[in-house]
Amino acid sequence: MVTYNIQYFALLREQRGLDAETVESSAATAEELYAELATRHGFTLPTTALKVAINDDFSKWQAPLSSGDTIVFIPPVAGG
Repeated sequence: MVTYNIQYFALLREQRGLDAETVESSAATAEELYAELATRHGFTLPTTALKVAINDDFSKWQAPLSSGDTIVFIPPVAGG
């Protein structure tokens, strides 16, 4: 298990009820981590509707993660 710092925005923040959290996971990619968190927290958005950033850089969902990484799942922005 490794530790990841997760930040949530918009709908994901509402669904999780937190802006950020630190989690322990065996997920090796952002895609695996999101799937695990979606199951755990009931996230409704698929990865196809999100962007992902790892350590402040936009990344591919299959990019490898390292312990201590900060991962941000970025949902679509609703305007108004």
